[in-house]
Amino acid sequence: MKILVPVKRVVDYNVKVRVKSDGSGMDLAGVKMSMNPFDEIAVEEAVRLKEKGVATEIIAVSCGVAQCQETLRTALAIGADRAILVETPNDSSFELQPLAVAKILKALIDKEQPGLVILGKQAIDDD
Repeated sequence: MKILVPVKRVVDYNVKVRVKSDGSGMDLAGVKMSMNPFDEIAVEEAVRLKEKGVATEIIAVSCGVAQCQETLRTALAIGADRAILVETPNDSSFELQPLAVAKILKALIDKEQPGLVILGKQAIDDD
């Protein structure tokens, strides 16, 4: 069985974020980013299923800017077999909305035909 695990790149949970001086959002310049902790738990559970012989392949998926490759590398280091990045523009005016992410995941699920999709329960950056 193939398992698909979406992972999100978020501000590291140990970092205290700052608001931009104009109040338009968070100041992310030089801020450490990491995999969403709940997504990390999902990847670890997929690895456990593979170790038990229930799963044959684990695919980590992320949607976002090119820097999301770091998050996917973390998933590979934990034990994922493959990683897919759906790259979006690195433009401050572009923000990936939840409906767009859902449509991207649906298309990937249709293409990859996993037997199971494991997601983290929430994202620590925007819930």
